[in-house]
Amino acid sequence: MTLLDELIALAVPPRCAVCGAPGGRASGVLCAACRRALPWLGERCCPRCALPLPHARGRCPAAAAAFETAWAAVAYEGRARQALIALKFSAARPLADVMAAQIAAGAPLDRQATLVAVPAHPQRRRARGFDPAELIAAALARRSGLPLVRALRRGRTRSRQLGASRDARRDPANVDFGARGRAPAEVLLVDDVHTTGATLEACAQVLRRAGCRRITVVTWARTLDDRPC
Repeated sequence: MTLLDELIALAVPPRCAVCGAPGGRASGVLCAACRRALPWLGERCCPRCALPLPHARGRCPAAAAAFETAWAAVAYEGRARQALIALKFSAARPLADVMAAQIAAGAPLDRQATLVAVPAHPQRRRARGFDPAELIAAALARRSGLPLVRALRRGRTRSRQLGASRDARRDPANVDFGARGRAPAEVLLVDDVHTTGATLEACAQVLRRAGCRRITVVTWARTLDDRPC
């Protein structure tokens, strides 16, 4: 923290990106109370789909997925949901580093793998000025020392995942991806939230066709049911 940062903090106290409470070293991050309130998923989760065990419907929804394993730090509810909304829609970019730190602390990060972020729709990237998943992946690359490459591109078909039904999320028009050349042999596929898995599955299939042999999905949050988010 520089002297200028300290002077600014004295004049305008940093506030939590989620609850707005003052305190902490910088604005746009989580206060101690919000960190404690995060709904951590823990160890009793399916290594295939990242859902808590036992499965609510008696089967793993990712049993036939193109990726081998999936992991997430928190459930997409409560403070975690508010944090992702703040990152995506209030441009609270420092949250990406917080999320990356929590992923790095618990995720199975294969030292031979390459990080690949799920790309946002071009229209949303322009509107926001950034890509949330790419911010998290870049922060994770800095913390882990793993390489980060842009191995995927996203089609320009208009789509909206926010608030969409499960069927709409799985519509091929909403999951249009392509490869940017040959894919790395081992990939850690990074996204902000794992919902139905349709986007991650589409990306994994593209990476497989481009030569990837092993894919691990890593996200900060995981929805626990079929509710739109």
